[in-house]
Amino acid sequence: MTSPWNAGAPPIHAQIGVSGFTRAILRGVPLFLLVFGGLLLLLLVRLFERPVYGLRRPYTPYITQFVCRSAFVILGMGFSRKGVPMTGAGAVVANHSSWLDIFALNASKRIYFVSKAEVAAWPGIGWLARATGTVFIKRDRNKARQHIDVFKDRLAAGHKLLFFPEGTSTDGQLVLAFKPTLFAAFFDPVLIDRMRVQPVTVRYEAPQGADPRFYGWWGDMDFGPHLLATLAAPRQGRVTVIYHQPVKLTDFADRKHLALALETTVRSGLAHRSDQ
Repeated sequence: MTSPWNAGAPPIHAQIGVSGFTRAILRGVPLFLLVFGGLLLLLLVRLFERPVYGLRRPYTPYITQFVCRSAFVILGMGFSRKGVPMTGAGAVVANHSSWLDIFALNASKRIYFVSKAEVAAWPGIGWLARATGTVFIKRDRNKARQHIDVFKDRLAAGHKLLFFPEGTSTDGQLVLAFKPTLFAAFFDPVLIDRMRVQPVTVRYEAPQGADPRFYGWWGDMDFGPHLLATLAAPRQGRVTVIYHQPVKLTDFADRKHLALALETTVRSGLAHRSDQ
């Protein structure tokens, strides 16, 4: 099991006063209605979509994308995308530094997250994850064959599967080493000739004058206080999602070489924070 990354005390946010709580309410209520209203609409559409299309989801991902894009508008947070998302089925790998990553990556492109099985049982988040087609896997080498079958079925349905190869979240200021074990299933003979992998960098810019790690959510940080601090902020920063060139599995000798190449590319996207 991966241990949470922790590199010191989290940012100290300014004490929230009356104006801060007012901003939190004015942003939080519409955000809540957007997310759970979108979830309800998605579930209703899925009632008709699933019997006809099965794993393929020709309509509901557009609802998810609309909700996530609109969330940044409600927050007053800048959002932009650089590069070109690959077409067709495959895998996407990205750095992980905040719960906001889910909104940023879904807002950029229609994707399906791959998550540890425990998330499915989490109240609220688990429901959202299941409704949006998240793939839940158990981190058990004995389940490798099962994972390959799941990936194969999803690829056949035209899905782009998104992984966080660091295995944990950080403060957004660095990229941890990618875990090669994650890519073991990709090199199965059934998948290797069909898979392309696109590295993606999610880069946050803190609000002016705030700690650069403002949006980072890691270690033992509680979700509630972090959400409140984000909603109450007098000014917001921005997030940029950078799509790098996709790679072919057949260009790499093994999973370790692939993991290192993807890690290096994703890290390069954090190196130019002034490039807006």
